[in-house]
Amino acid sequence: MKHFVSRHTVRETLGMVFQRMSVEAGVIKCKAAVLWEQQQPFSIEEIEVAPPKTKEVRIKILATGICRTDDHVIKGTMVSKFPVILGHEATGIVESIGEGVTTVKPGDKVIPLFLPQCRECNACRNPDGNLCIRGDITGCGVLSDGTTRFTCKGKPVHHFMNTSTFTEYTVVDESSVAKIDDAAPPEKVCLIGCGFSTGYGAAVKTGKVKPGSTCVIFGLGGVGLSVIMGCKSAGASRIIGIDLNKDKFEKAMAVGATECISPKDSTKPISEVLSEMTGNNVGYTFEVIGRLETMIDALASCHMNYGTSVVVGAPPSAKMLTYDPMLLFTGRTWKGCVFGGLKSRDDVPKLVTEFLAKKFDLDQLITHVLPFKKISEGFELLNSGQSIRTVLTF
Repeated sequence: MKHFVSRHTVRETLGMVFQRMSVEAGVIKCKAAVLWEQQQPFSIEEIEVAPPKTKEVRIKILATGICRTDDHVIKGTMVSKFPVILGHEATGIVESIGEGVTTVKPGDKVIPLFLPQCRECNACRNPDGNLCIRGDITGCGVLSDGTTRFTCKGKPVHHFMNTSTFTEYTVVDESSVAKIDDAAPPEKVCLIGCGFSTGYGAAVKTGKVKPGSTCVIFGLGGVGLSVIMGCKSAGASRIIGIDLNKDKFEKAMAVGATECISPKDSTKPISEVLSEMTGNNVGYTFEVIGRLETMIDALASCHMNYGTSVVVGAPPSAKMLTYDPMLLFTGRTWKGCVFGGLKSRDDVPKLVTEFLAKKFDLDQLITHVLPFKKISEGFELLNSGQSIRTVLTF
């Protein structure tokens, strides 16, 4: 006779196992992709992951996405300390918790958050703020007590953006983890940990796109496509995608763009091209590349009086912008956003619930799913332009 076990029973059993592990929590040895230096390939190493301290959570990673921000560290355009374990877009299961943790328990399915939400600082308490003071945007590479939980070959290894998900196990602060619906498929909702939320939120939360408006998106990678999905959800009537690579146009149209153009197709400045196309009626522009020149182009392309331009792409470190202040004097609004302006612990579970309710489709953003050991191949796909999002599974 066959015996069938309900998913509820399996979840309860898994929770009890992790509860025991929480009590007995010790050092875990596991595999991780360690980046020892800039411009070097990943090295799959055996590392030691220390147990969580007070107000910390240790997570078993199930799936993690490869994001352009990770590549910025490899190439040196984003500050980090070395050696480091990168990765910041993932889904996992809570393995053990430290003293004082109340919002998650062992066995919970979670998304680690590169942008924490402590719910105590000014940004967290302000309804329009989300840039929590506990965020590690300066690349210090340690947890809140100033130390790391990773060791490799007897040497400490740095954390990345509070998360470090290119490893079988990681440790994060409680403020950097969101409990999500147990039914959520990890290899899909991991994108809500960064790429999708950053783009979607830029449109609906930061830009506050109005129904019937005209939107322009500069850069049609995974985050740019997510901006398009956000503009469509907000009711924009015209959504124009811009990219030098015309191979991206088909996917952009599939997720909601109404038309796509390449700047190489005209000798005129792109702002003039867009003005002629739309009758000088671009309400919103989004720069999703991270190039200083494109940021200015995007600003110049929205309406000179009532247009809003949102900087979404991470700018290069130690670079300064020079632009004509008249671009702002006439009334434009220039905004930036981190994580789409969303409050991470509050909004990530909601987005997962909306995904399960089929409000948006993450499948359109995922082009490759690879085993974790093929991480280098995943970055090759990213740099060759063959992938939108590659997800690594454990």
